[in-house]
Amino acid sequence: MAATAAIPHPAGLRHIAIIPCRWGASRFPGKPLALLGDMPLLWHVHQQCTNARFIADAIVATDDKRIEAACHQLGIRCVMTSDQPTGTDRVAQCAEHFEADAYINVQGDEPFITPAAIDAVSEELAHLDNEFVAVNAYSKLSDAASALDHNVVKVVIGECGRALMFSRQPIPYPRDEYPTYFRQLGLYGFTRRGLDIFRQCGRGPLERTEGIEMLRLIEHGHQVRMVPSAESGLSVDTPMDLKRAHEILLEGSGEFTSLNSSD
Repeated sequence: MAATAAIPHPAGLRHIAIIPCRWGASRFPGKPLALLGDMPLLWHVHQQCTNARFIADAIVATDDKRIEAACHQLGIRCVMTSDQPTGTDRVAQCAEHFEADAYINVQGDEPFITPAAIDAVSEELAHLDNEFVAVNAYSKLSDAASALDHNVVKVVIGECGRALMFSRQPIPYPRDEYPTYFRQLGLYGFTRRGLDIFRQCGRGPLERTEGIEMLRLIEHGHQVRMVPSAESGLSVDTPMDLKRAHEILLEGSGEFTSLNSSD
């Protein structure tokens, strides 16, 4: 798929996408270079970013020479970073090399994230109230199995789209009635200020326990704005997820709303 040319952001802002990629994922080592079709997984994510209307640039951030070499072969801009505890920490280090009004973390295992979802985060960042420091996309979960799956990160949302809590457990607990569950997508947006705040905050006990980086902001009293996305997406966390992604790619329909797996 040929990339579409980025158009000037309606608000006159420069937004760039940064795709954090590491080799040593515990459930799927070497995942960014695993082939989906005839191209590496990270290439598919990069294509989605370059097809977003308001993204001025898309860069891979990694600490692995094999991933860097693959990016060079594919003509993808790549920045080497030091070892980092999370993808957003890697994004923050990469962002030091690029001037922008906002930075969007598009996780390297979301090959079917849509350009429209990326643009929705970009648009929200352009009009973000000062009380919020970050934007995170989410979608509705349609089946009980996904709500129970610890690989699927759930989010509870309050007034004004404010994230109240993230967890791998099914929250809220269905004590008196069955709730609507929402899945956090691997799509985070930060203003420069928000990214600086994220880096300055230490990893708290909730983040370390759950392994969900956006909890860092919640634990330190900062507000995250949730933005709805029509898709559920498919995050490739395991070789089995990659097999499912191959099936979706072969179908060629882009319809994957009933397939739910997450970071």
